[in-house]
Amino acid sequence: MSNLSPIIKSIQDVMRQDAGINGDAQRIEQMVWLLFLKVFDALEEELELTRNDYKSPIPAQLRWRSWAADPEGITGDELLAFVNGELFTTLKNLPADPVRNPRGWVVRGVFEDANNFMKSGQLLRQVINKLAAIDFNRQAERHQFNDLYEKILRDLQSAGNAGEFYTPRAVTQFMVDMVNPQLGERVLDPATGTGGFLVCAIEHLRKQVKNTEQEALLQKSIHGVEKKQLPHMLCVTNLLLHGVEVPSNIRHDNTLARPLREVTQADRVDVVLTNPPFGGIEEPGIEQGFPADIRTKETADLFLVLIKHILKVNGRAALVLPDGTLFGEGVKTRIKEQLLAECNLHTIVRLPNGVFAPYTGIKTNLLFFTKGRPTEAIWYYQHPYPEGVKNYNKTKPIRTEEFDVEKAWWGSEADGFTARVENERAWKVSIDQIKAANYNLDQKNPHAADVVSHDPEVLLSDYARLTAETQALRNQLKAILTESLSGARA
Repeated sequence: MSNLSPIIKSIQDVMRQDAGINGDAQRIEQMVWLLFLKVFDALEEELELTRNDYKSPIPAQLRWRSWAADPEGITGDELLAFVNGELFTTLKNLPADPVRNPRGWVVRGVFEDANNFMKSGQLLRQVINKLAAIDFNRQAERHQFNDLYEKILRDLQSAGNAGEFYTPRAVTQFMVDMVNPQLGERVLDPATGTGGFLVCAIEHLRKQVKNTEQEALLQKSIHGVEKKQLPHMLCVTNLLLHGVEVPSNIRHDNTLARPLREVTQADRVDVVLTNPPFGGIEEPGIEQGFPADIRTKETADLFLVLIKHILKVNGRAALVLPDGTLFGEGVKTRIKEQLLAECNLHTIVRLPNGVFAPYTGIKTNLLFFTKGRPTEAIWYYQHPYPEGVKNYNKTKPIRTEEFDVEKAWWGSEADGFTARVENERAWKVSIDQIKAANYNLDQKNPHAADVVSHDPEVLLSDYARLTAETQALRNQLKAILTESLSGARA
């Protein structure tokens, strides 16, 4: 089996020689659309063996096997002319729709905002030939490919693309396990990114599949929306590699752009699993699709409103949110008040510093709620560092087994979590206490004494976190001032 990491690195090294590519972000985008075509072709080979009537949505001359697979195939100016002219022009304009030609719809969605940045046909041929060393028909290589996503996102972060950060597998696994989606339920990630939550949900649901009919049901149950082109391409490729034959339910769009009043019963879902962008501001006009009393330009707040709205009655959600949402006031207070009135926010898991290092130092929380009845009390659980660990980092990330204690403590929502007990890490806060605190959800652990650390790593981490939180507050203030000025002009 080839080692994918050196291959990917060598591809990036070749791209660095090309005058048309400027920075990691463009190198990654260039690599991803090529990977998509190769993966798509590999999966088509399998379908051709199992289905006599299979017809590719991609014209024969544009399929990977026709122009890319031969290491002695077209190169130089001829290759560039083909890619820029025929390949991209055709794939961007495929006559496809999600019902009659869903595979074509997926291909067009991947390419509609993609670009070929390379100006050297010879270097492009070198890249293509290196990709040919990867055999995506082999399960082991598919599995290994998943590990490259974190590296890709780290590269994006270093390229200055703020907001694109990886949710650790340990966190997604824990959230999926606790929400426990069931076969037949519609699962949505409205800020899909590269598809980490959806992949985890697929693996969870596939354990319940016993026949082809149930597998078909699983295929239809996974939904996602991603605003940015590059993560969308990565997500679609990721789902293809995880057995979703036609990921046509993964839309390249801004979930927040659709006014809430247009959401119908048919749009509602059973499960939401997501890590929405936070610290960001939406473009002007997006907030107009939300009720007047909770309008804001802050992305994380709008997602919280959307998730509450789009859930079915008895639907369940788990999401990552920063501390700022918990203690924030103004519009945030009204959003939290409505959330607690319409949903049972039964659990908040407070994560320690460094879980999302190196992408952000902002302290984060996992919120779990069920729609349909008001919150009577909130359980908090303070996730500890493992013994001997003072802070997470890229070499010592959070691990799946660390959540075993939370899982053992969790209990069942069906009986109101009667098995839960308070301890040094877990405590319960009544809704009356929350209301008395003006819906401040930043409730401290009453069993923990304040500890002052002088460890340089901890101090630096705290400094990074506080800096990030300060910037997030600045963004909030900017949004508030913008709203106020807009109102004054109106």
